[in-house]
Amino acid sequence: MRRGVVRLGLASLGFAIWGCSGEAGDKAAGQDTAPPDDSEPGEATFAPEEATELWFVEFEGAPAARGSGGARVKGLVEEERELFRRAAAARGLRYKQRFSFDDLWDGLSVRVAREGSAALPDMPGVKAVYPVVQVELDAKRAAPAVDPDLAVASEMSGADVVHRDLGVTGEGIRVGVIDSGVDYHHPDLGGCFGPGCRVAFGYDFVGDDFVASDAAKPPVPDADPDDCLGHGTHVAGIIGANGVVQGVAPDVTLGAYRVFGCHGGSRADIILKAMERAASDGMRVINISIGTPFQWPDYPTATAASALVARGVVVVASIGNSGEKGLWAAGAPGVGEAVIGTASVDSTRVTTLSFTVAPGNAVIGYTRATGSPPAPLSGSAALARTGTATSDRDACAELPAGSLAGRIALVRRGGCSFHQKAARAQAAGAAGVVLYNDRAGAVTASVEGDDPITIPVVGITQAEGELLDARLGAGPVTHSWTARTVAAPNNTAGLISRFSSYGLSAALSFKPDLAAPGGTIYSTVPIEQGSYDTLSGTSMAAPHVAGAVALLLAARPELTAQRVRDVLQNTAVPARWSGDPGAGVLESAHRQGAGVIRVDRAIRATTVITPGKLALGESEAGPAVRTLTLENSSGHDVIYDLSHAPAACATGGDHWAPSSATTGAARVDFSAASVTVPAAGRATVSVIVTASDALAEGSLFGGYLVFTPRGGAADGLLRVPYAGFKGDYQSLPVLNPSGPGAPWLGKLSGTRMTPEPQGAAYTLASDDVPYLVVHLDHGAELLTLDIVDATTAKPWGRALMVSHVGQSASATAATRYGWKGTTKLDGRQTVVPNGDYLIKLRALRALGDPNNEAHWETWTSPVVTLDRP
Repeated sequence: MRRGVVRLGLASLGFAIWGCSGEAGDKAAGQDTAPPDDSEPGEATFAPEEATELWFVEFEGAPAARGSGGARVKGLVEEERELFRRAAAARGLRYKQRFSFDDLWDGLSVRVAREGSAALPDMPGVKAVYPVVQVELDAKRAAPAVDPDLAVASEMSGADVVHRDLGVTGEGIRVGVIDSGVDYHHPDLGGCFGPGCRVAFGYDFVGDDFVASDAAKPPVPDADPDDCLGHGTHVAGIIGANGVVQGVAPDVTLGAYRVFGCHGGSRADIILKAMERAASDGMRVINISIGTPFQWPDYPTATAASALVARGVVVVASIGNSGEKGLWAAGAPGVGEAVIGTASVDSTRVTTLSFTVAPGNAVIGYTRATGSPPAPLSGSAALARTGTATSDRDACAELPAGSLAGRIALVRRGGCSFHQKAARAQAAGAAGVVLYNDRAGAVTASVEGDDPITIPVVGITQAEGELLDARLGAGPVTHSWTARTVAAPNNTAGLISRFSSYGLSAALSFKPDLAAPGGTIYSTVPIEQGSYDTLSGTSMAAPHVAGAVALLLAARPELTAQRVRDVLQNTAVPARWSGDPGAGVLESAHRQGAGVIRVDRAIRATTVITPGKLALGESEAGPAVRTLTLENSSGHDVIYDLSHAPAACATGGDHWAPSSATTGAARVDFSAASVTVPAAGRATVSVIVTASDALAEGSLFGGYLVFTPRGGAADGLLRVPYAGFKGDYQSLPVLNPSGPGAPWLGKLSGTRMTPEPQGAAYTLASDDVPYLVVHLDHGAELLTLDIVDATTAKPWGRALMVSHVGQSASATAATRYGWKGTTKLDGRQTVVPNGDYLIKLRALRALGDPNNEAHWETWTSPVVTLDRP
């Protein structure tokens, strides 16, 4: 059971404390750049080859968005920073300021010399320190095969009803898109940028050549947020396209805030800076289809997003595509307390472009391979096969030169990589490649590689490939590219997408919050990439919710940002359990949140229930008691009958590969069987939720409290989701051995980490430092490394203290923590002399009490010999 909250030291996110290097640059629009290096104590210029790290430094003050009166006193902000600068100079800490934040989050992001990062938590005025994580976009090209105006699955969320019956299209609502930019040249997105255009606001924080992991390519910001990756344009189209594709809110005004270059990768501090810019531009809704998994709700991007909501901006963020990684994978900023963290369900249809073949004029939908240029929208060529429908290694060997000159190659999957097959066909002169599966269903291919593929490569199903193979066996076949889209029903429609991340958060907060269509969504992409494409991901679900929020605010402008999520959760419709859709059981609440949004019902709802969700925490202390408030804005009394709809539970056991069960549902007792809510009034009801004795310890459970109006329409039904942990949360171990047997002591040789089970000597020169290789099987409240004399057990101080540490990325992943031979001892930075020492690793289990020894886990290293020359 939780006894207290610890907020100390650094926050690690699953990578080496000594391996956070990578410079993303020191200038971006609107940042508070540091003065010249020779004019400010502590500022430093680093050599290109010098190892450095990037950190968020949070100060004790409150950001403007949460401060008294809504504004910080400028003098206090400067005082905090001056105190930090002076302390850094006094302690010899070399750093370079990247960004200063005081609006949504109070602190700096800095670049520091590798050996200096351990000193950051002890600086005066510092509340916490967090690594500036690298962020990657995560969306998937969908397997094939709507009518283009249904491409974004508006009928699943009720957006089509809002357009048709209510005439609400989002006009007057500004929606910011923090992403890879937007191709505003696209006719579906208005064709221009600036005042009076659909994309009226925006900024590029990075430039085309920016790569987060490459120190030689710092950001070069400018005022043009054009998109060269495609992800942001796809997201913007889902929100507000109005053309061939019709978005959820086709008349919103868009803001494009580009945080990715043309080659992918961004940094969390750049994203936080974009959040500030979007808010200053007056965005009412901000969509962030970006995240990093296994985060705690206090990570800077998550807390800044919650601060935006406090200011009146609705923030919607994808919860993540780590469904295959098991429980607790919800990512930031979606895990932020006030953010709408969005899960994905599969769309009702799959839309793709198509080609035709003659004779027979068969129309075949295809998916463009990742790394391939887009196929043309017209043109014909002969189809040729390189093998047969039984070939095991089709096009894996070199093909005769010129054998495919000007032809489209039909190639079967199997035996070698898609890139190798495409390269063989390209070398033989092919004008394109059609890949087909060697098993039932469609093929989703990637032809990315060091040698780029310059011809279009597309994927089709096994059945379609075998059909083409048979036709070629009967005579010549002509292949023709077309601009025609084709649609096919999706047999997983409305079910949670396999890639969608599980909650809860490590803090047991209720995540995700809502679900929306994100699997197989057809939307806009940059014109040079073919104008339209089908992608999948919670990256596609979040903008669907953002567009729905714009519709809701346009129809009900009186709603506060905080109230928007409650209304959407109350009116959402839970999806069926994907484990057995016909079983009559609902999908787990920690996977889908409140369920699939129904914005038409949200607009028409006259009663709102708060809170809109219940995070019950751990059940060790007994049943959870909560009070719900119902507010009725209609002109007549409403009577609601109360009931309970349990959801599938995550059973105890391996949380990396969770199994679900339909048994073990919690018991729910209401204070009354019904509640009457007076006209223009409110009422309360209490609920007691008791975890089932039949449910295994360590399981997650959840369900839905159902409020059914008497004599009202079925769509007036309201729900409140809940979720909790069965048993003692501190029973979940953190230092479980992983695949490589961590924790263990290691020595780095080149790029190879070698275990040293008998101990080892270290010179501390360059990378010859002792490393602890650690697998974190669950999030840790606190992680410490203490040094003691191996002979006398004399304490030599603390080498490391990190708080709110996310679990490792997989069941076999490990994090390395290096020790540079210094500690904090009696409040002072101390150089530990040469000699023999032990490193004691301690982990405080999630939400554990630091004063309760039973909540700690300890591992002691073999003897570490410091042997400086």
